[in-house]
Amino acid sequence: MPRYGIDTSIFVRLLTGDPAKDYEQTRTALEKILHDDAAAEIEVSNLVIAEGYFAVQHHYGVPKDEARAALVSVLTSGLVKPQYGQTVLDALEEAPEPGVIDRLIAIDYGPMV
Repeated sequence: MPRYGIDTSIFVRLLTGDPAKDYEQTRTALEKILHDDAAAEIEVSNLVIAEGYFAVQHHYGVPKDEARAALVSVLTSGLVKPQYGQTVLDALEEAPEPGVIDRLIAIDYGPMV
């Protein structure tokens, strides 16, 4: 199964829809990948998720709870998915403490003994 990954600028574009023209081009290109190969997956790493989370807060003034909701929305849209799957979605939807970044770091290190 072909796997693709996106970088932070693409992820932020998906989160914000900004700039609109680039957003549409990006969305169309990603949809084409999925259309041309039904087995393809477009993944988002925890690092990209973390950077996107900070970017929308810092550059777009999005509050933390709205930023988390936007992350979940994009990651469950069917266009892209988190590299570590449902574990990441669960971490984003849990109570705010510990923080999103701490949870993503813990997921990267794997199960703790």
